[in-house]
Amino acid sequence: MDKVRFGIIGYGKMGSQHTRAFLDGKIKNGVLTAIADIDEKRIEAAKSLLGDSVSYFNSAEDLIHSGVVDAIIPTVPHYYHPVYAIEAFKAGLNVLCEKPAGVYTKQVEEMNRVAKESGKVFGVMFNQRTNPIYQKAKDLVDSGELGRILHCNWIITSWFRAESYYSSSSWRATWKGEGGGVLLNQNPHNLDLWQWICGMPTRVKSQVYYGKHRNIEVEDDVYALFEYPNGATGCYITTVSDAPGTNRLEIDGTRGKLVLENDKITFWRLREDSDDFNKRFKGEIGQPENWKCEIPVKGTYTSHPGIINNFCDAVLKGTPLIAPGEDGIKGLSISNAIHLSSWTGGDWVNLPVDGDLFYEKLKEKCGGVMPV
Repeated sequence: MDKVRFGIIGYGKMGSQHTRAFLDGKIKNGVLTAIADIDEKRIEAAKSLLGDSVSYFNSAEDLIHSGVVDAIIPTVPHYYHPVYAIEAFKAGLNVLCEKPAGVYTKQVEEMNRVAKESGKVFGVMFNQRTNPIYQKAKDLVDSGELGRILHCNWIITSWFRAESYYSSSSWRATWKGEGGGVLLNQNPHNLDLWQWICGMPTRVKSQVYYGKHRNIEVEDDVYALFEYPNGATGCYITTVSDAPGTNRLEIDGTRGKLVLENDKITFWRLREDSDDFNKRFKGEIGQPENWKCEIPVKGTYTSHPGIINNFCDAVLKGTPLIAPGEDGIKGLSISNAIHLSSWTGGDWVNLPVDGDLFYEKLKEKCGGVMPV
C-alpha cells in the first residue's frame, strides 16, 4: 500500500473541510476515494467539487463494505461515531474518528474493545494536540518543571454562539440529536487537552445550567470542580454566552505557575520549591523568589491535516499516533461525570464514571428512547 484510501462518511461542515484538505494536497500519504451521505443534495455538492474522482454512496454501510477504502473518517452526528467505527473495524478497516468519540462511555467502551480486537489503526481527531503551545505545556508538566501540581484551572468561554447557530439544524443542541451542548460540541478538544496535560481526575462535581442563555434544552453554562490522585484540585468554566470570552489555562505547581493565554506561554518560575521554602521559612509573610519567563514555542500548528497525516504514517509505517482512538473516552468520561453530577444534585461523581447510571439518566433526557 503506497497511500491510505479514505472514505468520508457525512459531507457536512467537517466532512467538506476534510475533503478540501485532500483536494488541496495537504495529505501526503492518503487519498480520498469515497464519500457517503444520506442527503442527495450533499452528494451533489461533493460531485460538483470532485467530479468522478471518488465513489459516492447513499449510506455509510455501502461505503464501508465497498472495497474502495482502507480507512474511514465518520463526520456524522455524535451518536453515530461509534456505530460506524465498529462496523468499519469488523469489516477490516482502519478508523480515524471525529470528536467526540461518542456521547456516552458505554458505547465508546464497546468501540474501543472492537478496535483492539480488530488490530486495525484507530485514531481520534484531536487536532489541538498538534498545537506546539499545548505540546510544550505537556512537556513542561511531564518533565517535572512545575514540581508537584497543586491546581489546574481553565476558563474557556471563547465559544460564543448566537441563537441562529442552534436553529440552523434540527439536531443541534438536543439530547436526541447531539447528546449535549457546549461540553459535547465545543469542549471535547479542551477536555482532552486538560487530561492530556494534567492527567485524569479522580472525582468531579458541577453546577450546570441548561438553556440559560439560549433557547436550547442542553447545557450552555458549566462550572466544574475536580480532585486529582495527588490531592491537586481543578476548576473548569465554559459557556457559549460570553463575547469575546476568555481562553486561559493556568497550572500551579510547587516550582511555579504556567499560564497559557493569547497564544503564549508564561512561566513564573520559583527559585526554590515551595514545599522546601515552607519547611525552612520562619517569618510571618514571605514566598519564594520567582522569575517571569516567556517560554519560546517552536513548531507549526498542523491541525486536522496533521492528525490525518500522522494517521497515514501509523497505517503505512507503524508510526505512533498523536491521538490514539482509545484516548477519546478520557475527555468523554469527564464530560459524562460533569453531567451526571448536575443530574444527581451536584454531588461528587467518581471516575471512572458509572456508565450504566449515566446511560439511564441520558435515556430519560431523550424521552425514554435512545437514538442508538
